[in-house]
Amino acid sequence: MKTTNKSKYTLPWDSCEWPHQERRCGKDRRRDTKAQFKYFLVNGRRESARREEDKTRYFLFDRYNQKMFAAITAILMLSIFDALLTLMLIERGSSELNPVMAYFLEYGPLPFIIAKYLLTSIGVVILLIFKNVLINKINMYTHSLFICVIFTFSTVIVWELFLLFTSR
Repeated sequence: MKTTNKSKYTLPWDSCEWPHQERRCGKDRRRDTKAQFKYFLVNGRRESARREEDKTRYFLFDRYNQKMFAAITAILMLSIFDALLTLMLIERGSSELNPVMAYFLEYGPLPFIIAKYLLTSIGVVILLIFKNVLINKINMYTHSLFICVIFTFSTVIVWELFLLFTSR
């Protein structure tokens, strides 16, 4: 019987009695934490880390639950509503305080709305990719930031509505 270099003990697959031949070779597929592109296109498989030791590692997931979809939809809709309210306020004499959005506003309302939507979408995608990362300094997972973004957009919209109804 053969023995392996790492151990003094004989492994079952090293003996003649073991009917199966060792077929594993190459890199362990579980070590790769990046989602495969093909799973984004057709039937993704991974929703969460299954093993306890994997929960402390960084993973990209390619399937998301309905709550995440609702949060993303809410953020994007609130972003568009914010852009429309901002345009209404600017017509009444207000100015855009955000220098990035003020730059796009110089090109007109449509580029402003498109830029607002695209920049928000990029931010949402980044949050979605890193949704299961633990932020150590504040001991909070990144997916909790979706609620913070919704709250922030909602607060801005309430403020804009207040300005619209109180200004003449």
